[in-house]
Amino acid sequence: MEKILSAAGELDDLPYDITRSAFTFGPPQIETLNAGQIDFPVTGNTPPIVGGLTKTKVVSSYSKEGKGDAILIPQDSDISSVRDLKGKSVAVARGSSAHGHLVLQLEKAGVNVSDVDINFLQPSDSKSAFESGQMDAWAVWDPYTAIAEVGGAVPLITAEGVTNGYGFGVASDAALADDPRAEAINDLLERIERAYQWTNDNPEKWEKIFAQETGTDAEAAKINTRSTRLQIPLDQTVIIFQNDLIGAFERAEVLPDVFDFADQVDVRFEDQ
Repeated sequence: MEKILSAAGELDDLPYDITRSAFTFGPPQIETLNAGQIDFPVTGNTPPIVGGLTKTKVVSSYSKEGKGDAILIPQDSDISSVRDLKGKSVAVARGSSAHGHLVLQLEKAGVNVSDVDINFLQPSDSKSAFESGQMDAWAVWDPYTAIAEVGGAVPLITAEGVTNGYGFGVASDAALADDPRAEAINDLLERIERAYQWTNDNPEKWEKIFAQETGTDAEAAKINTRSTRLQIPLDQTVIIFQNDLIGAFERAEVLPDVFDFADQVDVRFEDQ
């Protein structure tokens, strides 16, 4: 997120100070947010629900097509469908959007989660395990997907048409109750919206900056532009889709508490 904001010039002349924290995926963001150690992250569709109700609220929503959210297999794999994952080992980050994608794909294919050897690994550990042949498949998101594809991995299936591809801005209840911090979050949300739009309007500039800033291969950085998010209304459509995801996790028996996603939503910034 910081790189996108910086590339779009949205970190210039900030009227407040930002202390940045680095995370490799969503669940640790929500855990840290719930503990009051940060005020706001942007994360995927699964982290805000997988831990049950928390002292946080979803305050903005974003969408993408899901082309970069995939279940990857090696080029020489004998796996040809999601049903073939039965009895196979799959690496995925617990509680990540890729975890949600995997659960939904298995359910759609009629495969029980317990029939798959799911290995919950950090993204970097998943990458190593997959590339070394220890894992039969890897459920992940861009830019990891793009990098792996350039390295020879093959998408077994993507999230297009299966999962909603949403991303969310999430704020702590404490930050929302504090007027100066809430005002800063409101301003930051506007900057994030403009920044995402900038990456969508300037894909060639963004891919070059992303490659330079992260050391990512130029081809992978170009592929990664397919996962640009754009802001969408935080409305009933979003809530329904998220409740469907909650239901899938409940049926897979991997969600501690079932709840209405609407209880985690705060739309105070929508009109602004």
